[in-house]
Amino acid sequence: MSSQRPQKVAEAIKREVSDLLIRGIKDTRVSTGMVSVTKVDITGDLRHAKIFVSVYGSADEQEQTMLGLRSALGYIRSEIGKRVPMRFTPDLSIWQDMSLAQGAEILDLLDRIAREDKTRAEG
Repeated sequence: MSSQRPQKVAEAIKREVSDLLIRGIKDTRVSTGMVSVTKVDITGDLRHAKIFVSVYGSADEQEQTMLGLRSALGYIRSEIGKRVPMRFTPDLSIWQDMSLAQGAEILDLLDRIAREDKTRAEG
């Protein structure tokens, strides 16, 4: 097996799950918030894949979206099996990627510090 094979399979899964989020999943909980696939990690043996998603919206919308996505994992796995040529379809798990929200919080803190420093320098 090529060392690039897991990376290529992860990219294919990311592409297909992104497409399913737009066209395939009918669960209203998923459509309440905006969702994007940020990353897919797959084991070297291609048996397990972690799908990381960024969910926008209120805390309640995010929670409902994640519940909807987790309930749709069987459907997503079935569709991956049809769309991505592999001997075995990997077991899937879905995780909320909080890095974008954390990055925004850090930028807000840095902006606040810069404003306070500017106020002190002027005062």
